[in-house]
Formats: sequence, C-alpha cells, structure tokens
Amino acid sequence: MPGLAWQAGRMKPYPSDLCMEAIIEFFQQLYSFDELIRWGGYAILAAIIFTETGLLIGFFLPGDSLLVSAGVLVATTGLLDIWVLVGLLCVAAVLGDTVGYWIGHSTGPRIFTREKSLFFARDHLLKAQKFYEKYGGKTIVIARFVPIVRTFAPVVAGAAGMDYRKFFLYNFFGGVGWITSMTLGGYFLGNAIPNIEKNIHIVIAVVVIVSLLPPVFEYLKARSEAKSAVRPR
Repeated sequence: MPGLAWQAGRMKPYPSDLCMEAIIEFFQQLYSFDELIRWGGYAILAAIIFTETGLLIGFFLPGDSLLVSAGVLVATTGLLDIWVLVGLLCVAAVLGDTVGYWIGHSTGPRIFTREKSLFFARDHLLKAQKFYEKYGGKTIVIARFVPIVRTFAPVVAGAAGMDYRKFFLYNFFGGVGWITSMTLGGYFLGNAIPNIEKNIHIVIAVVVIVSLLPPVFEYLKARSEAKSAVRPR
C-alpha cells in the first residue's frame, strides 16, 4: 500500500507522510491563532517570525496580528511565559532580517531582474526597493511595521550594499521595537479587558486595518503626486 511500511508486523506511515500531515495541519491552523499557539508553542511562533522576516517566501505569513494575538492569549491563558516569548521572538526577528540582508548581499542587484514565481514575488521586492530609496537606512526600522515590505526590506538593503554595522543597528532596534510593542500591547490588552480572547477576531481585524494604513497612505500620496506632475501649469 502506498505510503505505508511493514514494520514489526504492523503497517506504519512513512516519515514523509507524517511530515506532510504536519505541514497540512500547520496551514490549517495558520490563521487560527489560539489553536496554532497551543499546537506549536514557542517553536512555531519563532519559526513564523523568522520566516516572515528572513526568507522571501514568508511574505504571506501573519506578523502583526499573530504577535498581538499571542500577547492576548498568553495574558488570558498563561499558556506561555510572556518574557520568554518576547525574548525568543526578538532573536528570531533580528536573525530573520540578518538572513534577508545576506541573501540580498550575496545576489546583488541581479535579484531585481529575477522572474516572478510561486515562491518569489518580484513586484513586492520592487516596492520595497522604492521604500528603501525614499527612507534610506530607516527603512529597516519603519518596514517592521509595514506588512510585506518588512519581508523584502533587508534583502533590498543587502543588495544595495548598505554597511552591515549600520544595518545591524537598525535591524536590532527595529526588531526589538516591533516585537515588544505588538506582543506586549496584546498582553496588556488581555489583562485589561475581560474576556477579550472571546472577541480576538475583532482585535485581529483592527490590527490588520491599522497595519494596512501606511501602505494605503503611501499609495494615495504617490497617486496625488503623479497627478500633480501631469497637471498643466
């Protein structure tokens, strides 16, 4: 039978089948934050933050909403230790941007000509490049609070040849600021508002809307500037 091995007189699944089951379960629970945290604990949260900030394929992963939800759930359930969680996620965020920087540094400008694929969103990379051109090194801090841009900003910085010591300072303060503000914000909300975990979907919706405001404002501003440029004088 495919996918089964005869072992000690019993049929058992191959390790590859167990791995596939775990992957399927992960994606099923990805946006069910309470179940995800109970299922994966510290490890899965750290892995998501690292992947979203350090690997180009992580742009679709939840960031702000996951951190706030984790803080709320820790406050209301005591499932994890908040300070261990914050410390671990700060390390994951800083390491993630570091990996992104070296990916960009090793590939150089040619990464901007790479064709779009299932695991590579070239359009998002180019948007992050424009963001970097506008804000310079501060992009590494600002981008932490902007979905999608935070995935590609360190890659752009590396490809642009930003000095690593300067990058690391922005990376460290941006990563720590992002993790602590979002996670502790959720934690304090969880302690301050009774039964907030029962309405966690409202909290997530608010966080998502707020996190989308910066790119929306940038889009409207760019559109206004473009209209002004073509308007006859």
